[in-house]
Amino acid sequence: MSDSAVDAEEVRHVADLARVDLDEEEVERFADQFAGILEHFEALEEVPDVAAEPELVNVMRPDDVEESLDQEEALENAPETEDGFFKGPKVS
Repeated sequence: MSDSAVDAEEVRHVADLARVDLDEEEVERFADQFAGILEHFEALEEVPDVAAEPELVNVMRPDDVEESLDQEEALENAPETEDGFFKGPKVS
């Protein structure tokens, strides 16, 4: 086995958790692949921090309370009503 950041026992443990049977050749190959993946993550740690984007602000207009239609006005143009409510087609 090579000097890898991930040893064979860790690979066997992960394979056991995933309920995957691996032979010794696969264990060695995955140990090397996992070590390569960890190297990529270590490289990401070296990336300098960038300034965070500014906080989001509400660009919507404020809610203004206005008088609404009464029930009779709301139902005025409805094709069908029943007991003071809009009536729509039946849904099967």
